[in-house]
Amino acid sequence: MSLAVPDDFDGYILAPLFAQFAESVTYGFADGSTLAVDGVFDEAYRELIPQGGVLAYTTERPVCSVRLAQFASAPPQQGDTLTVDRTGNLYAVQEVRLDGHGAAKLMLNWIGAPTP
Repeated sequence: MSLAVPDDFDGYILAPLFAQFAESVTYGFADGSTLAVDGVFDEAYRELIPQGGVLAYTTERPVCSVRLAQFASAPPQQGDTLTVDRTGNLYAVQEVRLDGHGAAKLMLNWIGAPTP
């Protein structure tokens, strides 16, 4: 038995999913323009085990998943920025990982927090 994939994966799957779980982020393009989009932001943790018998340690890797349908003018690119509106924290897009179904996971580097 195989599952049927809807013709409009973004409309049937991604849009309702993001409506439930996403938060507002401001996406900044290299040309200085910005775009308000919804993203699923996470400061994912992972364990790193260096070579040479050194003890393992934990680090965080901020990521944000976005719907590509929200980027009508230009797709996300390495070097762009993203601000999580809830916190004001600013991140640089280090890598864009497309999922093949209309979404992308943006691998982020923290730039800074808002100044008080």
